[in-house]
This record gives sequence, structure tokens and C-alpha cells, in this order.
Amino acid sequence: MTSPRPDPLQRLAAEQARRAHAQLRRRVRTVATGEGAQIVVDGRRLINFASNDYLGLARHPALVEALVRAAREDGVGAGAAHLLGGHRDEHARLEEALARWTGRERALLFSTGYMANLGAITALAGAGEPGARAEPLLCVQDKLNHASLLDGARLAGCTLKRYVHANVDSAARQLDTYPGDPALLATDGVFSMDGDVAPLAPLAALCRAQRAVLMVDDAHGLGVLGPDGAGSVAEAKLSQDEVPVLMGTLGKALGVSGAFVAGSAVLVDGLVQAARSFVYTTAMPPALAAATCTAIDAARFEGWRRDRLARLIAHFRHGAQARGIALLESRTPIQPVPVGDSTAALAASARLEAAGFYVPAIRPPTVPPGQARLRVTLSALHAEGDVERLLDALAAACA
Repeated sequence: MTSPRPDPLQRLAAEQARRAHAQLRRRVRTVATGEGAQIVVDGRRLINFASNDYLGLARHPALVEALVRAAREDGVGAGAAHLLGGHRDEHARLEEALARWTGRERALLFSTGYMANLGAITALAGAGEPGARAEPLLCVQDKLNHASLLDGARLAGCTLKRYVHANVDSAARQLDTYPGDPALLATDGVFSMDGDVAPLAPLAALCRAQRAVLMVDDAHGLGVLGPDGAGSVAEAKLSQDEVPVLMGTLGKALGVSGAFVAGSAVLVDGLVQAARSFVYTTAMPPALAAATCTAIDAARFEGWRRDRLARLIAHFRHGAQARGIALLESRTPIQPVPVGDSTAALAASARLEAAGFYVPAIRPPTVPPGQARLRVTLSALHAEGDVERLLDALAAACA
């Protein structure tokens, strides 16, 4: 007689036990904010090398002032979805600023990057409305793409094919799986756990030759790369025609929260109709949209932040090489230190915390099995002395 199947809660409990045994169980730690690059964790002040606030804008006085001023005028919530009266002047100004910055006709706001990618892919695949009967869309993706891109393709019912990381020939072979069929090729611009930049120009040429639509998730490139910080697509000098679908997030280099998809007027109007994660959610607070407009100005016109960040990245990589610390190839603020084993990564992270540095271990399934790492992220808020002390601590922790 077979034993009964576990109910959903029992299954979750069993999965948690398995994760704990494999050193893969995650936990949420409450962080008290500090000043500059410092945070307080469990009552202890640490130098934070885990933040995606690459330009140091999250506590920028002008952003804080813009948010407070707009909150006094408009309150702290939009009160409705964009289509039901929640779309305010601040949202419209932000969408115009994002389109102008990225060189696109239009932009559309989403609450998160995850929702933006899900909404865009499901709409493009014709799966945005109940009862839709579209043929499965071929969606070709880099193996190291963000989970939201992969989930979007799966939820949209796409025929999902994945190519070897950053390998254009492998992408071409996957597109050739269904020759002549419509296809979407999606890639991160900057890969969130490796820090490297996708080969966007060759991918764009491939898509042009194969009549595929290229979608780029530039969450970690926006604000950091390209002229005026317009991102990895701008750095590659690719137009709207070459990259018809551009997604960017607002909670990383811009220091706020939210996301957008930018492209042609046809794309954006189509998303307004069919992107369920846009239609059926409350609009972001208008005060946050006002603060984000100020953040875009800071990212564009305070170029010294990118210059300082570039110097810190070079300092870190040179210092790591001098100390024999292995790094992955990356020219972005994401500087992974490969460890391999999850247990060893946790131990190294704990040693760094004891030395005064917050650098969490990254383990599967966020990265592939056997590729656990310390993910060091640099910010314009760091001092060179912070980086130098971290390098010494890393050398000791990874010895």
C-alpha cells in the first residue's frame, strides 16, 4: 500500500529540510540602514558590498526632497491601477524621461522588473488574455538569463530554447530549430551573478538576419554603462529597430524602485492592452515616480559617479590579482569571487562579516550547482580604503 502524498505544506517542510541539509536554505536578515556604504545587521555596523545602489543615489538628498515634496502634494499611494485613474502627471513625466534617456519612442512603467519581463513576454507571445489561442512562440534565451525572463517564457507557453552563455553561434543554432517561425531572443544586458556584458551587437545582427525580435533586460547596465549611463544597449550603439524591446529597472543604479519597458509606440500600446502584470496592478506611488525623475537627472548629469565607480572597479580587480584572488571576468560593479562549494561560500561570507564586511554567499539555484560564490558589488559610495580593506579580508577568508 502506497503512503499518501504529502499535502502542499508538508511538501514545503520536506523541501526546507532538504535545503538545510545541502546548505542551500535561505534566510531573511533585517538590516538597519546606515550612512554611506555602511549598514547595521543584527546590531553590528558593516561595510556593505552587497547593494545594487551602484551610483549611490538611494539616499541622495535631491531624491529624498523630491519624494517628500511629491508625497505632501499627492499622498503616498496612487490609489488605483494605471488604467483606472492611478496614472498621474508624475508617471507620465517619468515615462517620457525614460523614453528620452534610452532613445525610444515610448516607455511603460511596471511595479517590478519581474513583472515587466513577465508582462512583455506574455503579451508578445499572445498569451495576455484568457482564451488566447496563439501558436507557441519560439523564445531563445541565454542559459544565465534572469529567472524572470525564463519564467515569462514558460508562463507564456513559449517553446523555450536556451543557448550556451554569451555564445552567438549557439543562439543561432537554437533559432534554426524552427526555421522561418517567428522568434523572440531574450538576454540580460549585464548578467546579475557573473557581471559580464552580453554580446549585444552580434546578437542584434543575428536577430536581423533571422528576423527575430531582440529583447534586452538591462537591469544592471542602466545608469552604469553607455553615454550618460543609458545602459548596455546604448553602449553597443543599438537603435530601437535593432533592440525593439528594452527592459530596465529603477531599483538598482537609480536607487529607487520599479521598472519599465521601452520601445516603439506599437509595442507600448500593445503592452497596455495585453500585459496582465501592468493592467491588473496598482500604479507605483506618484511620489516615487517624482523621485525617479530626479534620479535620472543625477544618473545622466553627475558623470563623476560613473567615473568614481570605474576607478573602484579597476582598483578592486588590480588588488585581487596582486593578492591571488580569483575573479570572474567582469568590467561592471558586479565582481564575483568563485568559491564552488556552498558550505565553503557560507564560511567565507561569515569570516568576512566577522571582519566587518557584508558580502552574502550566492548559492544554487541562483547559480548553477558547484558554482557558489561571493558576489561583491561596488558603489560610488565606497572609499578606496574600504575596497583595500575588503581585499585583505577576502584574501584571508578565501585562503
